[in-house]
Amino acid sequence: MEEIILEIKFFGFTPDGQEAYTYSLSNKNGIKAEITNYGGTIVSLFVPDKRGRREDVVLGFGTLEGYTKPGPYFGAIIGRHANRIEDAVFELNGEKYKLKKNDGNNHLHGGVKGFDSVCWRVSDYGENKLFLSYLSIDGEEGYPGTLNVSTYYTLTDNNELVIEYEAESGADTIVNLTNHSYFNLGGHCSGNILNHFLKINADKFTVNNQEGVPNGEICDVTGTPMDFRHFRMIKSGIESDFEQIRHVSGYDHNFVLNKNEVQPEYGTVQPEYCAEVYEPISERRMKVYTTKPGVQLYTGNGLSGYLIGKGSVHYQKWSGLCLETQFFPNSMKHSHFPSPILRRGEKYNHKTIYRFEV
Repeated sequence: MEEIILEIKFFGFTPDGQEAYTYSLSNKNGIKAEITNYGGTIVSLFVPDKRGRREDVVLGFGTLEGYTKPGPYFGAIIGRHANRIEDAVFELNGEKYKLKKNDGNNHLHGGVKGFDSVCWRVSDYGENKLFLSYLSIDGEEGYPGTLNVSTYYTLTDNNELVIEYEAESGADTIVNLTNHSYFNLGGHCSGNILNHFLKINADKFTVNNQEGVPNGEICDVTGTPMDFRHFRMIKSGIESDFEQIRHVSGYDHNFVLNKNEVQPEYGTVQPEYCAEVYEPISERRMKVYTTKPGVQLYTGNGLSGYLIGKGSVHYQKWSGLCLETQFFPNSMKHSHFPSPILRRGEKYNHKTIYRFEV
C-alpha cells in the first residue's frame, strides 16, 4: 500500500500578485492528482498501466506562467458558463445581458477572465480531498447575480476522481460548470490520441454552425462518424470528410446523453454512465459518469507544436481529448435545450466521476 502524504507546494504568483499553490491527492492504489487553486486546475494525474507503471495522463504546464496566459484551458474549472454563447449575449427575464467576446463574435468558457483565471479559496484539504470556493460578483464578465460557487475534488480508493459542483446566486443567472482536462491515457508525452478507443452513451448530437456554435438542430449519430455508441477508434472518424468534423479539423461537439428518465423521488440525482476511453498499449481505461445532460468531445484540434507543456513536451494537434460534461452550448438561444438558468434561492448541484481501470 502506498504511503499517503499531504503535499502543498508554492506554484508561483498570479499576474495580480496572489499566491498559487498545488495540492496533492493520493489513494492507496498509487493514483496521484495534483491540483492548483489557480483555476482549480488539475495539473497532473498519475495512473498505473497494466504493469503498474504510473504515467501522467493529463496535458498541462510545468509552471504557473503557462496557465496564466490565454490558451487551451488545460485541466481548469470552467465557468460561469462552459462552451460557447452565440454573439456573446443572452436574454433572461426579459433583459439582455452582454458578455465579453473572446471567441470571435462569441463568448467562450466564461469570458476573458473566467473561473479558470482566478484564485479559488481552499476551504478544506486532506489526503484524498480538496474543497475550493469562489465568489463571483454581480456583473463579472457580464453575468447577473453574485454567485457563491464551490468545487469538491475527491480521489477515492475505487480509483475515481470525483468532481462535484455547487452554486447559489443572489439573483437569477445562468450557470454551467465543467472541467477542461485533456486526457491521453498513453501518457501526456506519448503523442496523439488517434489510437484511443472511445464510447459515448449518446444517440444524438447537437449540430454546429461554421463557428462551432450549436444552431439548434439535434441529429441522430447513426451512419456518421459521430456514432460512438460502440467502441470506435478515434482515428476512424477524425480524418473523415464529414462536414461537421471538417469545419473544426476534428471533434468539438456536444453529445446528447441517453439519460434514465426515471429519477429518484427523494434525494440527489446520481451520476449516470456517460463515456469510456481505452488505450490499447497501456491498457488504461477511463469511464465517465455525470449528472449533466451533455458532454463535449474535443480532440485538441487547436493544439500545435509551439505549445510547450510539462517536461518540455511540444503538444501537437490531437495530443489529448476532453470529455466536458455540461449543459448544451448556446442553450439560452434554443428553448428545447436543457436550461442552464439558476434561479435565486435554488442550488446548482452536479457531479462528474472519472473512474480509472486497467
